[in-house]
Amino acid sequence: MNMTLDSLFSIFSAYGCKKIFVKSLSPNDNSKNQVYLAGSFDILNVFPIKEIVADSSGNWERDRFKASVDFLWITEEGNLSPAPKSQLILYPKYPEIRFSGFLQKSENPPSGLMTIRLAERLLFLAVTDHGQILGYVAHPDSSLATDFNSIKELEEYGVFKVYEIQSEKVAKEELLNQLQRIHNLGYIESKRLDKDGSILQCLAPNCGGYTLEAELGITPNGYSEPDFLGWELKQFGVSNFLRTQSAIITLMTPEPTGGFYKEQGVVEFLRKYGYPDRNGKEDRINFGGVHRIGVLHPLTNLKMELIGFDADIGKIKNSDGRIALIDDTGIEVATWSFASLLKHWNKKHNLACYIPSLSQIKPERKYWYGNKVTLGSGTDFTLVLQEMAAGNIYYDPGIKMENATKGTPKTKRRSQFRIKSGNLGNLYKMNEKLDLLNL
Repeated sequence: MNMTLDSLFSIFSAYGCKKIFVKSLSPNDNSKNQVYLAGSFDILNVFPIKEIVADSSGNWERDRFKASVDFLWITEEGNLSPAPKSQLILYPKYPEIRFSGFLQKSENPPSGLMTIRLAERLLFLAVTDHGQILGYVAHPDSSLATDFNSIKELEEYGVFKVYEIQSEKVAKEELLNQLQRIHNLGYIESKRLDKDGSILQCLAPNCGGYTLEAELGITPNGYSEPDFLGWELKQFGVSNFLRTQSAIITLMTPEPTGGFYKEQGVVEFLRKYGYPDRNGKEDRINFGGVHRIGVLHPLTNLKMELIGFDADIGKIKNSDGRIALIDDTGIEVATWSFASLLKHWNKKHNLACYIPSLSQIKPERKYWYGNKVTLGSGTDFTLVLQEMAAGNIYYDPGIKMENATKGTPKTKRRSQFRIKSGNLGNLYKMNEKLDLLNL
């Protein structure tokens, strides 16, 4: 059959795609030369990656990251043909992102259109509700391409024209309306939802996020996607709704990917670099405190460094780059590779909403969510590294070991990267501060 534009859009919609990104391909956009997608890393906010690895030659000119993606072609018959070798190639020098491997090992790929040097082919890409990327390519003389090119006033995102199946504006309005409703409820009993949607008690100190999600009807799921209609929700505790700029927000909690911590384990790490509990808790070793780039911490005697990032030009200069905790002998005690953090950050942060909350413990745990929220859209991992270099994002771990010398050691791991809410705007290309009572 001949694919029509309506049929193609129906297929995308059936798989939960909310936006379709369409690029008019140049002659150089082919399987031999790769397909150019973007001139910045923020495209990773659009197209999810599975794994990312550094491909370092020791030469900045040639350094790159390779990120595998779950990509499938839509065939002319409307079926899906997986392309398991598909990957994004990230060149930090420029920066630049290209698409490659999209024909290899695929049983029914559009080889006839993706191996040639033909201008104005149309490449359609969209993300399903399970994080897969679906693709279709149309000949420039096809009726499908003609029909698409006749659509006027489409928004643009870099090299793409964007067709919205689910309006981002409508989703934003629904989010704000729901947050307004929740604010007007006042204090809400602490709760969480299980995977079946049943309401459960939530008694832990960190139930603020669970309670908000439960009120929005968000249930836990296996695929790590944004929380509500494409928006990632970040609630943070405050003592007063009128003063939220100095509130501390945990941005991410990734475990180290290298260094002594990774190689020897958390027990040996704590024995070597931890310190006795400062509140006198017997047989307990802690590792905590604010660690900023270039500043020696007085308790741990460790200093954080950014290796492979040039803050002056805002670029990653080494695909083997990393955040490192270093001791006075030069040993890298714990490291977080840029490759791992790229994936971690870009997974859910393209659209983010930050909501302050008040809490009460007695007679029962409750939360009240504030009326002044911050919306951030369009982020890039290099913005995270810039804020870290400036000291605005810092490492603030909560790692401990009980029964350190008696019995079986019991450990808790929590590596936190945090920021003051007043600096959130630096992480996004667009920021809005809204009062839910004045929508």
